[in-house]
Amino acid sequence: MATNRLLSDIPPTVTTALAEDLGDGDITAQLIPAEQQASARVISREDAVICGVGWVNEVFRQVDDRVRVNWLVNDGDRVTPNQPLFELQGPARSLLTGERCALNFLQTLSGTATISAYYASLVEGTGVKLLDTRKTIPGLRNAQKYAVTCGGCFNHRIGLYDAFLIKENHIMACGSVASAVATAKRNEPGKPVEVEVESFAELQEALDAQADIVMLDNFDHAGLRLAVQKNKEHPTPAKLEASGGIDANTLRSIAETGVDYISIGLLTKDCKAVDLSMRFI
Repeated sequence: MATNRLLSDIPPTVTTALAEDLGDGDITAQLIPAEQQASARVISREDAVICGVGWVNEVFRQVDDRVRVNWLVNDGDRVTPNQPLFELQGPARSLLTGERCALNFLQTLSGTATISAYYASLVEGTGVKLLDTRKTIPGLRNAQKYAVTCGGCFNHRIGLYDAFLIKENHIMACGSVASAVATAKRNEPGKPVEVEVESFAELQEALDAQADIVMLDNFDHAGLRLAVQKNKEHPTPAKLEASGGIDANTLRSIAETGVDYISIGLLTKDCKAVDLSMRFI
């Protein structure tokens, strides 16, 4: 994903998160003298792939720019239980005020990176690229898309604006696959055009229309292999993407059918937050 888009997205995302947590002030932190300084350390309580450095930094920058964050790991690093991730120094009130918001970002994005790394490991050596989907946490689209790449997987389209995905209802409204693809290429030259198909007849239509990518929705293994062969024999072959009902048990065998991509919604929608802990030292 575009680095500039990601970087510009972090400050407003953090501002929104802090606003919902702080309201008109952290009343518990006010119990601590304003001048009191503190140091803290954040550790992981489990094996994980880390993602979220930029969000944590921005949380403490917005809470109090006197807080110093010293990272001991980088995005994409693998960590083990009880491994220190970063240390903080600054006003005790500010460390406590920013704690939960910072850890929320870090644990969620690290969870996304961790599950992505697991799935990437299952297809290692096959040459297939695992893609995420738009099934993301509202407000964290760009963040989770970035986390997926930290785990070794790849981004599908970011939203509805950067690539076409022509489905059944689009085709019906346009009149045909050929009409939909032609209009897409005319309206937005250079943007990828993908067509979702559910049969070999639809696959043939999409290939004849010169779609860039064809999504094979819920094809069985034999169907995927046949689709790969038909695509190779076509004068204008497309990239092929398998999708629908794919999990850890079926992933490797689907990758071995020869498709180019496999899209998996659970990379972002089913991620489990990593268990983290912050303690004063």
